[in-house]
Amino acid sequence: MFTYAGAAGRNRAQRWWAALREHPSAVLLGAQLLALLVFPYTSSSGVGRTVVSVFGVVVLALAVAAVDRTPSTRIVAMGLGAPVFVLAVAQAIWPDRYWVSLLHYASHAVFYFYTAISLLRYMFADRWVSRDELFATGATFTVLVWAYAHTYGLVQTIWPGSFTVEGGHEQLVWYELLFLSTTTLTGTGLSDIGPAAGANPARSVIMIQMLNQVFYIALVIARLLGLTLVKFRR
Repeated sequence: MFTYAGAAGRNRAQRWWAALREHPSAVLLGAQLLALLVFPYTSSSGVGRTVVSVFGVVVLALAVAAVDRTPSTRIVAMGLGAPVFVLAVAQAIWPDRYWVSLLHYASHAVFYFYTAISLLRYMFADRWVSRDELFATGATFTVLVWAYAHTYGLVQTIWPGSFTVEGGHEQLVWYELLFLSTTTLTGTGLSDIGPAAGANPARSVIMIQMLNQVFYIALVIARLLGLTLVKFRR
């Protein structure tokens, strides 16, 4: 009886592992959405924030390795992911060090943009839309949200006071950066956070992200929608 239960458990675990390997974009999307729910309950630079950030970096590296299996991609992913991992921990230990914050935001932004490019290559690699490629459209969007949030963090580190928040402080905490990035990329305009008067570098990044949102819908979503319609017609 115990042998049967153990075998059933192993088979179930193998099925789950196979499903995760077949749908890495779905796992990445789920991890990103889970982080959005967890971040409000973590401090801006505490252990909880670091654990969630490191977990997100690990999921990103696994997703990149799964969607693009070339050796060069894995080397680049590991080369970018290693300093991101170290700097995420360093940011928790020295949250007020200028160079730590600068390198932290810069390395994270580069890594997230690289992940977004890898996911785009994955979606444009063929003329057939798989189920995981549909999940990749959402995963890429959330990865871009994270990439621009870290870019905003880099901007306010170099130019303090680049953003304003109603009834708050000049330097935005991580969750406020993420909220600004989400509202900008989705085009909702619901944010009470915006660029300060005369903060032209911040305005430039916001404008680029707005254009990114339009291009993403016009090029990526439209292409996958067209391929999906062709698939159903056949």
